[in-house]
Amino acid sequence: MSGGLLVAGTTSDAGKSVVTAGICRWLVRQGVKVAPFKGQNMSLNSFVTREGAEIGRAQAMQAQACRVEPTALMNPVLLKPGGERSSQVVLLGKPVGELSARGYHGGRQQDLLGTVLECLEELRGTYDAVICEGAGSPAEINLRRTDIVNMGVARGAGLPVLVVGDIDRGGVFASFFGTVALLSPEDQALVAGFLVNKFRGDVTLLEPGLDMLRGLTGRHTYGVLPFRHGLGIDEEDGMGVPPARAESRAWGRVSPRGTVRESAVAPPHGEDVLRVAVCAVPLMSNFTDVDALAAEPGVVVRFVDRPEELADADLVVVPGTRGTVRALQWLRERGLAEALARRAAEGRPVLGICGGFQVLGEHIEDDVESRAGSVPGLGLLPVRVRFHPEKTLARPVGEALGEPVEGYEIHHGVAEVLGGTPFLDGCRTGQVWGTHWHGSLESDGFRRAFLREVATASGRRFVPAPDTSFAALREEQLDLLGDLIEHHADTDALRRLIESGAPAGLPFIPPGAPA
Repeated sequence: MSGGLLVAGTTSDAGKSVVTAGICRWLVRQGVKVAPFKGQNMSLNSFVTREGAEIGRAQAMQAQACRVEPTALMNPVLLKPGGERSSQVVLLGKPVGELSARGYHGGRQQDLLGTVLECLEELRGTYDAVICEGAGSPAEINLRRTDIVNMGVARGAGLPVLVVGDIDRGGVFASFFGTVALLSPEDQALVAGFLVNKFRGDVTLLEPGLDMLRGLTGRHTYGVLPFRHGLGIDEEDGMGVPPARAESRAWGRVSPRGTVRESAVAPPHGEDVLRVAVCAVPLMSNFTDVDALAAEPGVVVRFVDRPEELADADLVVVPGTRGTVRALQWLRERGLAEALARRAAEGRPVLGICGGFQVLGEHIEDDVESRAGSVPGLGLLPVRVRFHPEKTLARPVGEALGEPVEGYEIHHGVAEVLGGTPFLDGCRTGQVWGTHWHGSLESDGFRRAFLREVATASGRRFVPAPDTSFAALREEQLDLLGDLIEHHADTDALRRLIESGAPAGLPFIPPGAPA
């Protein structure tokens, strides 16, 4: 096989990341050497490749689905929101500056199309197939002129396009038809057909609608994927639950209170459960760090934004954030800072990761991220932080609690540890722990040792399961995605599409893109 495919969507969160990963895993099980690609990603969940490049976590997950090492080529442009109107631009794995949305879409984005297509071409020269993921919707007519991730990539590389729609939200037929009808004739010629995602019920009731859709558009539906709970893959730009998404992207102030990180339902291995409360700070980044906790039988992970919700928590996690000073202010405004101080005084466990580690320190000097200058921290750890223009991107390996640990670092703040007990690159004082290392809890032995410490400090008769392998669970999830494609998509037609491109003679659906 040789070729490629662009997986677009009628909306954000239609399932593009999942479908892309599923197609990748299905292909690799067929013996195809395949790679993922996303020209431009907007995400606060990122990952560091072995060569020290920062890319979106969704592409790292898709690379794992392909059973290959992720590289910067797979996500050449990453935008990391720093507020409602600006983002840090990461090009080929390295930050190159901050841009407003107007400045980026006003010209800078279009300048990057050549780089994006060069990266895609290099991957296509190395792999049998490249499965590309789009962003948002290809029918965002206000952004088409500068598009480097949807039809701009499809046109530039001659890729067929498969449009995914989330039928669980409703309106999927109108979304499919409208998406095609708002594209130019040249773009429409590459849209081969549709894939229905998250369907509940009897598919035979849907089939008359699919037949009518084909009659209206002349395009094939390549499959109907059933709704599945517990697809615990790395999220791109949200926590998988609508109430939390606005806060995680910083586009609003919708409360994530009461939302639970979805995980497999399993009884505790010991007599008690452990309750983990994650402070849903603004611009929350790499909240996938807590996925490994949610994968443990008997561990319940909740995202919270009120101090009273910390009362029954056995562990409170202050996660990473793209706005450390802003998160610090938010914790104080919500009364969570006082609640964390009380926990520390009572010897109740608190874990700070990356930006969360920084806010637990004594002092922050930030002339880079927030430009707030000198700001007092919460004072729960003997640490002083100074922000540097250069970003630390690393894949450290070490030992903690007598167990080997791996992680990755993504931060501008450099911590000076002035005391406490060493803990990874940070420290602990009493039951307050802090580190810059993302992903450390994915190391099974270390995670179990840490949870035993938490259980002892909390007085819980919780026992970590001795055989939980986070890596194995992730592989199971990726295989499940591959199964969804294999069992519920028209794989023969999908393979022809990847190999041969969009069918010739696809009809034009008026009115097309506006002038």
